[in-house]
Amino acid sequence: MEIVNPWVALAYLVAGVCFILALRGLSSPSTSQRGNRFGMAGMLIAVGTTLLTHIPRGVFPPEERPFDPTNIDWTAGAEILAAIGIGAVIGLTTARRIRMTAMPQLVAAFHSLVGLAAVLVGVAAYLNPQAFGIADLVIPMLAKPFAVIHPVSKVEMGLGVAIGAITFSGSVIAFLKLNGNMGGKPILLPGRHVINLGILAAILLLVMQFAHTQDVWPFWTLLALSFAIGFLLIVPIGGADMPVVVSMLNSYSGWAAAAMGFTLHNSAMIITGALVGSSGAILSYIMCRAMNRSFLSVIAGGFGATAGGGDGEKIDRPWKRGSAEDAAFLMQQAEQVIIVPGYGMAVAQAQHVLREMADKLKEHGVRVKYAIHPVAGRMPGHMNVLLAEANVPYDEVFELEDINSEFAQTDVAFIIGANDVVNPAAKTDKASPIYGMPVFDVGKAKTVLFIKRSMGGVGYAGVDNDVFYADNTMMLLADAKKMVEEIVKALA
Repeated sequence: MEIVNPWVALAYLVAGVCFILALRGLSSPSTSQRGNRFGMAGMLIAVGTTLLTHIPRGVFPPEERPFDPTNIDWTAGAEILAAIGIGAVIGLTTARRIRMTAMPQLVAAFHSLVGLAAVLVGVAAYLNPQAFGIADLVIPMLAKPFAVIHPVSKVEMGLGVAIGAITFSGSVIAFLKLNGNMGGKPILLPGRHVINLGILAAILLLVMQFAHTQDVWPFWTLLALSFAIGFLLIVPIGGADMPVVVSMLNSYSGWAAAAMGFTLHNSAMIITGALVGSSGAILSYIMCRAMNRSFLSVIAGGFGATAGGGDGEKIDRPWKRGSAEDAAFLMQQAEQVIIVPGYGMAVAQAQHVLREMADKLKEHGVRVKYAIHPVAGRMPGHMNVLLAEANVPYDEVFELEDINSEFAQTDVAFIIGANDVVNPAAKTDKASPIYGMPVFDVGKAKTVLFIKRSMGGVGYAGVDNDVFYADNTMMLLADAKKMVEEIVKALA
C-alpha cells in the first residue's frame, strides 16, 4: 500500500488554508493587505514543498519520496531556482514600474501566462508521459516500445490544455481591448453563436476521442480549436463588460491550473486552482448581477450583444461650462458632496489630490462620501484600490446599492472621470450597449459637477451622456488632476 508523505500533505493543507484566508482578506479593502500576505505565505509553502519533494532523486513517486539532503539532483534544482529567479526579477520590476491605469491589462496578461503555462505543462506531459507517471510502458515482441497514457489522465490533460488555451487567447484579446489596441465596441462575427457552439462541441468530442485512441491528431486539433474559441468568445464582448471578462478569465485560469494539478498529481495545484476558479466564477456572477447582465450570455461570448447603440456619435446640444472657482464655491456651501470616481481619475492619477480636496471640504463642515460602482474602471475593485492607495477612510466609501438613494438629498454630485456608470441611457435606451446596467442617479442631485477632458469623449462604451446637458450640470473640462488641484487652491 502506497503511503503519501504526511509532512507533504500537511504542508499542502497549510498552504490551502492560507489561500482561503487570502481570499477572505481580499473581500474588503481594510483587510486586503493581510489577505495578500496570507496568499504569499501560502504560495511560498506550496512552492517550497513541491521543490523539496521533486528535487531529491529516487524511485518513489515525488509525494512518497523521503527528503534526503545527500541525494539531491543539483542540476534540476539549479534550473528551477534560475527560472524562479528570472521570474522574480521580472515580477518585481513590473510591479514597481506599472501604473495603476495599466493594472487591468496587467491582470489580463497574468491570466494569459497562467493559461499558457497550463498548455505547456499539458504538452510536456503528452510528449513525455512517463516522466509524469501517467503512462505504462508497452514492450511488444517485434515493435519499438511505446508509452500508453492512462485514459483518465488523457481526459484531465485534454481538459487542462483546452481551458488553458482558451484562457491564453481570450486574455490576449482582453489585454488588447484594455490597452487600447482594439476598440471597445463588440466585434460581432456573422453566425458567431453557431460557430462557437460547434467548436465547443468539437473540443469535447476530441477530448473523448483522445482518451480512447493512440492517434496524435485529436490532441493537437483540440489544442488549436481551443486557441480559436478563446479568441471568438472575447471579441464580441464590448468595453462596458470588460470588468466581467477580467474576473471570468481569472476563473478560467484557476480551472486550468486545477486540471493540470490532476495531471501532475499535485494536490496544492488542485486546491489552489479550485479556489481561484470558484471565486472567480462567483465574482463574475456578482458583477453580472450588478450590471443586470446574463451570466451565461457573457461567458458565452456576449450572446446578447448587438451592434447598435455604441457608435459614439454626439448631438450638438447646449451645455454649461464652469471653473474651479465655481466648483469650489458650490461645494463649500454644500452640506453633502458625493464623489463618483471613474477610469478618468485613474488615468490622471488624481486620487491623492482628490482626497486632499475632500479633507478641505470636511474642514469647512461638508460631509463627503465616495460612491463606487462595481464595474467602474477596467477591473473589479479598480476604484477601491486607487482610493485605498490615497488613504481614503474606508467608512467614507459606499457601494452603489448603499448610496444611490442619497443623490436626491445631496447638494453636489462630483463626477471625476466616470461616464458609463452615471449614464441614464442604461435605463432609457434599449438600443444602448449598457442598457439594463444599474447606474448612479447623479442627475437627482441639486448640482452635478462633471470633470472630463473635453466634450468630445463619450466613454468606454461609446455612448453619449444626457447628464452633460442637464440644467443642473456644470462641466469642468480639464485634466482631472489639474482641475482638482485648482479646486483645492480655491478652497484654501
